[in-house]
Amino acid sequence: MAVNGNATVRRRRLGAELRRLRLASGLTSTQVAERLLISQPKISHLENGRRAIKPRDVRDLCALYGVTDPHAVDALMRMATESERQGWWVACGDVPYAVYIGLETAASALRTYEPLVIPGLLQTRAYAQAVIEETIPQATPEQIAVRHEVRLRRQSRAHHPARPFRLWVLLDESALRRVVGSPQIMREQLEYLNHLGAQPHITVQILPHSAGAHPGISGQFSILDFPDAPGAGTVYLERFTSDLYLEKRSDVQHYSAMYDHLQAQALNPEHTGHFITRAARELPAAASLPGRP
Repeated sequence: MAVNGNATVRRRRLGAELRRLRLASGLTSTQVAERLLISQPKISHLENGRRAIKPRDVRDLCALYGVTDPHAVDALMRMATESERQGWWVACGDVPYAVYIGLETAASALRTYEPLVIPGLLQTRAYAQAVIEETIPQATPEQIAVRHEVRLRRQSRAHHPARPFRLWVLLDESALRRVVGSPQIMREQLEYLNHLGAQPHITVQILPHSAGAHPGISGQFSILDFPDAPGAGTVYLERFTSDLYLEKRSDVQHYSAMYDHLQAQALNPEHTGHFITRAARELPAAASLPGRP
């Protein structure tokens, strides 16, 4: 059983394997919870990889599911032990998208479509600060600081010269036209975006408004690929209160096909660079923005 060294990925792979074994045994999650005298939500959280599982719980579940191969049981128990290791982001405090960070850290490639803002991995410090401050109602200064620190630390995954991962970014033109923070912050962000788009492991493409309706109209999505699971992956859908993770092969294939269509409709990287440069030049002066004195 090949597993990634990342604890988050291990936990999710372990949960998926336990769910497969439960279904093969013909038991429902409610029946399992009743037999082990635990809550049904706990079973769901374990199978979704949203909480760590103790090796002894894995042993009990295997016994209940009729798994008799000692090597298979030992492998699952090792995964449980190794999945308890914490990532660097845990020390930062309360991070609401910790599951995603774990997956991103383990990924070998990321394809992302963003209709409204520049993706976190490509944001400047000032743009990131403005996005966080302006999009999270009632956030405390401490919460804003944590999110800002985590966002900037995540960027090392994309920019590390020795081990960068492959990053494809599709942006709707709206993300370029929306002035976040100030025209100066936005201008610096667009110049930085062009700089990153010139890196060999990063591809940036723009979907201009002239492209009309397209498969990305429904909203943001990302597809993460992992080095030990060719052909598989995880689709991430960011939501305000509860993110979604899709791992069924059919779902990943569906979103991959959507991404291919979006890439075909987008400007090529060279034309994208020229488009971003023009957008930066067309930014208004601060005094001309609505609501500015």
